[in-house]
Amino acid sequence: MEEGIIMKLFGTQTINDASTLVIGGVDVKTLQKQFGTPLYVMDETHIRNQCRWFTQHFVSERVRSEVIYASKAFLTIAMCRLIEAEGLSLDVVSGGELYTAFKAGFPMERVYFHGNNKSAEELSMALKHNVGTIILDNENELDMLLKQIKPPQTINVLLRLNPGIEAHTHEYIATTKNDSKFGLSVFAEKTLDVIRRIDASDGLCFRGFHSHIGSQIFEEASFIEHARAIMKYVAEVKDATGIEVEAINLGGGFGVRYTEEDRPIDNAEFLNHVLDTVFEEATRAGVTVPRVMIEPGRAIVANAGTTLYEVGSTKTTFSGRNYVFVDGSMADHIRTSLYGAEYHGVLANRMDEKPLDSYTVTGKACESGDIIIRHLTLPTPEKGDLLAVFSTGAYHYSMASNYNRLQRPAVVFVKEGKATCVVRRESYDDLIRNDVDVRL
Repeated sequence: MEEGIIMKLFGTQTINDASTLVIGGVDVKTLQKQFGTPLYVMDETHIRNQCRWFTQHFVSERVRSEVIYASKAFLTIAMCRLIEAEGLSLDVVSGGELYTAFKAGFPMERVYFHGNNKSAEELSMALKHNVGTIILDNENELDMLLKQIKPPQTINVLLRLNPGIEAHTHEYIATTKNDSKFGLSVFAEKTLDVIRRIDASDGLCFRGFHSHIGSQIFEEASFIEHARAIMKYVAEVKDATGIEVEAINLGGGFGVRYTEEDRPIDNAEFLNHVLDTVFEEATRAGVTVPRVMIEPGRAIVANAGTTLYEVGSTKTTFSGRNYVFVDGSMADHIRTSLYGAEYHGVLANRMDEKPLDSYTVTGKACESGDIIIRHLTLPTPEKGDLLAVFSTGAYHYSMASNYNRLQRPAVVFVKEGKATCVVRRESYDDLIRNDVDVRL
């Protein structure tokens, strides 16, 4: 793929005079020499630009708004500090994510604690660290929270709703079908009882609702329909209970470009359209205009990430299928196996050469499903080449595992010609750190 097309797709890379890929001002050969492979490379400037794109465009003179980073996409201590510096709030979904934010010194009042099966220990941690808002997924979580909160402590609460909207996305990342595991249905009468109970409970400050319709959504209409559905329910709640909703969190799901065929929404006006929709629906229904929050995660970090691999060998099967083997695996790149996700990649040290044949990029895990890219046209790969896979900033490091006792890669941030390690590569000692040396 030519440089101009790469820049159009991903916008974070250039090519130097030696026909080598350069990311954030650092060429990939230098990165390999300094940090090894596999290696997750994050373009810091791109991340910051995406943060600013959302904070600058998700604004309205008529509606208060807030941008919250969905940390499950990618979270480290360094990322927490970047998000804090850019003025975003932080969504966490586990004790581990909350602990990372705490150790990073992230302002706890800007933390939203999410998740559909919080443990008593996680809720206790949230209260101990004075988390700003807890999003309750179900009545069981409400019961646990009420047992733990002690006067005079109070905490803001949102209730997760399932509006039953099916956005066009992968089955596993569509989160509001009527049989979804997340939230309480807007069509269930019992949901109103839970709202009344939260609102009447000492120590809980009911603020409103959270909902999320899925990931990798490319249609503006899905977000508008979502906003209308939630505002309709806000009006129904007021009519049925007299309770005014102060805030609604519409989640994330903003699609990004993984391949040339993807068509993400790149018109910033659609964010204003969402806010305008909330204002218009609130005015029509005669309810308070709520503060509106969104939670971009993938949209902030996906295209900032590139994974570097070293080519080991190639193989052509009897049936004629070409394989290129790299030193990574599904352990550091699970989304192709898990979702059938598609990616683009290049031989990063031979950017001037014309692609010749189609290859299946696969790794070293002992699984036939260990596929990184199913079909990728490349120059004839040679041992020692560097393969770069684009758009791996979201859900790669965060979903990496030690399958086959493989070590998780390092993560580096690159900016203006400087590379900074933010996560060290795991060692073999790291792999056995929690093993108990017993004789059975």
